[in-house]
Amino acid sequence: MLKIARLPFISKLQANLIKSPQFIQVILGPRQVGKTTSMIHFLESDYGGFYHYHSADEVFSGTQAWLTDAWLKARKEKSLLVIDEIQKIENWAEIVKKLWDEEKRVKHPLKCVLLGSSSLDLHIGLSESLTGRFQLIQAHQWNYIESKIAYNLTLEEFIKFGGYPGSYDLRDNLQEWASYIKHSIVETVIEKDILTNHKVKSPALFKQAFELVISYPAQEISFTKLLGQLQDKGNTELIKYYLRLFEGAFLVKALDKFSTNSLKKKTSSPKILPLCPAFNFLHYLSDYNPDEKGRVFEVIVGCILNRLDYELTYWRDGAHEVDYILKFGRKIWAIEVKSGRKKKMEGLSQFLKLFPYAIPIVISMENYINFEKDPLSFLG
Repeated sequence: MLKIARLPFISKLQANLIKSPQFIQVILGPRQVGKTTSMIHFLESDYGGFYHYHSADEVFSGTQAWLTDAWLKARKEKSLLVIDEIQKIENWAEIVKKLWDEEKRVKHPLKCVLLGSSSLDLHIGLSESLTGRFQLIQAHQWNYIESKIAYNLTLEEFIKFGGYPGSYDLRDNLQEWASYIKHSIVETVIEKDILTNHKVKSPALFKQAFELVISYPAQEISFTKLLGQLQDKGNTELIKYYLRLFEGAFLVKALDKFSTNSLKKKTSSPKILPLCPAFNFLHYLSDYNPDEKGRVFEVIVGCILNRLDYELTYWRDGAHEVDYILKFGRKIWAIEVKSGRKKKMEGLSQFLKLFPYAIPIVISMENYINFEKDPLSFLG
């Protein structure tokens, strides 16, 4: 059973509803990470006001008329309106735009929260129709500290099973755990969030591509090499399209290579960052070895860095490499992960020769918890 945890997006939502009620609050994140459970718990226990909660997954709902009726009822009762799985309503963004703009003429305008689990579908509606009308709050797969507090996972267990709390009670039965991640998470996301809404010529090839991509955790690999391992003909644009779809469904992030030349950055080979460690353990299972464990620890660090909403890349020059480069304005951090694998630190030294103003950071198993607790303070 999914245990209740005070996830960061709820704290952010609570603050925004007070400080900036003039904006629609949009909560965006993966399936099965507790968005709905945490939202309902917040409404029932912490909100303290009138509210209407509706889900587009409800039977006979998810239509434009249904959305309008729910909105007008909440307006009449001066309630907070929460719509879950908003992306499933056709033309939702235009309807919300029309209704929200009407709120400007209402004496007591309502507050509105929208939740969704498909980044690609929501971002299109947000950028095309709701520009300037919303604040985006990101939900994520669970991190280690959240998993330890609610389910008492050790760091070793998190490196294997981490990310989706619904799977944690199954971790003592490897077969059941793997079945849950494969069928309830990966296949559901691919079928419902991607293939239902986006054109993919060969669904079988697309699913094969995901299995291939997650077999390269925290590794740089060329589009050509990825394409060459798929059992079909195509071109590198196909691989890039697949990666965009995986990113939009919160499965994988493809990192560009750091460069001061923006064209070189966009044409470089990507570094594959699966967005939770469970995907990698699912792939390896009985073949999981210390080297793979080390790479997954790099993935865990990369996932936390990716949540900072800074520019995240990697760097390589010949034999020299740095695991992650984080950039915010003119400030640059060069981040090396000591994961237990035999790694030399010459890459970090070489990068600092080229970019002496960069801040070197080393993250290891020993200091990881301090890093995860407060990444920005840790980076300094």
